[in-house]
Amino acid sequence: MSDPRFTSFARALRARERRLGYWVVLDSPVSTERVARAGWDYVALDAQHGLLGYSGVLAGLTAVDAAGGPVGLVRVEANDPTYIGKALDAGAGGVIVPLVDDAEGAAAAVAATRYPPVGRRSYGPMRSGLRVGPVPAEADAAVVVLAMIETPSGLANIAEICATPGLDGVYVGPSDLCIAVGGAFPGDPAVAERFEAALVTVRETAAAAGIAAGIHTPSGAQAARRLAEGYTFATVASDLVHLEQAAANHLKEARGDNS
Repeated sequence: MSDPRFTSFARALRARERRLGYWVVLDSPVSTERVARAGWDYVALDAQHGLLGYSGVLAGLTAVDAAGGPVGLVRVEANDPTYIGKALDAGAGGVIVPLVDDAEGAAAAVAATRYPPVGRRSYGPMRSGLRVGPVPAEADAAVVVLAMIETPSGLANIAEICATPGLDGVYVGPSDLCIAVGGAFPGDPAVAERFEAALVTVRETAAAAGIAAGIHTPSGAQAARRLAEGYTFATVASDLVHLEQAAANHLKEARGDNS
């Protein structure tokens, strides 16, 4: 029997209902559990650029579950069935797959999250059986797969990617997408118009295909802005960044620096 949190999250995402999440890069289950208790719809663990190995992902997903509210997602290392299968077997409610360039890559990501005969996920629900049940069809229905749009090819092939059967949504990696449209660095103001135009293309194409469109954001205010523009889910990042910001702000206040 699937955990109702997983099935309801998957159902909401596929219905393009608004959802908010938080991004975790630290291998710190205690802080991840505290973050997960704040009321987010999902908490995403970054196995690609984050500071977590497999044991960190496993511990992080356990911490999210202990919080009792959100669903744990994992941005996997690569579009590879081994990485995707391990994340799901560890109990992830879905995967965010980086560097998806075309429909073929999107189809491969979908296949890695679904058991035969729909896909090619290997059966071995070491921990996921506690959350999405041991029945393959139930597991398929309870987990989501999101393709990251962050490369020139991904942007050029966005329509074909969004039309991929079984794909639940696309997810913008803004740093790489900014570079993809010609930026010299993430957030380059010289390409701001092209970047914003790319964001419109992604969200409108996803909407036309009837799938969710998500985006990574640096703050709650930015997340609210993107949702208001038409994105259906947004992630606020990240624990490491916010830890540094909080420490710096407290130091500034302690020194009486009002500049």
